[in-house]
Amino acid sequence: MDVYEAVASRRAVRTFTDEPVPRAALERVLAAAARSPSGGNLQPWHVHVLTGAPLAELKKRTVERAAAGDPGDERQYRMYPPEPKSPYRERRSAAVAQRFGALGVRRGDAEARRTAVAANWRCFGAPCLLLCYIDRDMGAAQWADLGMYLQSVMLLLRAEGLHSCPQMAWSVYHRTVAEVVSPPKELILFAGVSIGFEDPSATFARIDRASLAETVTFLGDA
Repeated sequence: MDVYEAVASRRAVRTFTDEPVPRAALERVLAAAARSPSGGNLQPWHVHVLTGAPLAELKKRTVERAAAGDPGDERQYRMYPPEPKSPYRERRSAAVAQRFGALGVRRGDAEARRTAVAANWRCFGAPCLLLCYIDRDMGAAQWADLGMYLQSVMLLLRAEGLHSCPQMAWSVYHRTVAEVVSPPKELILFAGVSIGFEDPSATFARIDRASLAETVTFLGDA
């Protein structure tokens, strides 16, 4: 699989089979992803990979919190601007409509939406979860490094025939996650990434992207 194919085929998969993810494939991916860009070579990512019993326990605890209507722990970072301006507001709204539309969730069906969101904490059925932490002393540039690292991970997973779903949702219940993985106190949970083999029978929405003209300005003749 070449790089263009990996980028084009990567998407947030939300229906996985329970086929185990080979440990050797994960080790290859994470070793290669360590070559991701990192300002000053700080390599600010701290990763936990959960499978088997530890993952089952984490799913159980978080699913129970979500089912009880627990809104989550104090936020350690802001996921989105409180009032996104245009065009970001419209892009987010369109993505939500496409995703729930593919699931057959009608607009205004709050219960169905809650059920769909709660699937985050089941890893959408995936048998493997990567949790990415960062030291709370790090700044915006190091958080950008996390994004580049996780993109490398997700593209390399495609080369292994695997799919993934990045989930900031795990930060909502970061205290429960910490009960299972026991991270050092100086770390903040940024996101999880569910990893596995896609269920080919599932329907999904290929979320639209803005046109090149909307996001890129070319200067010069090249």
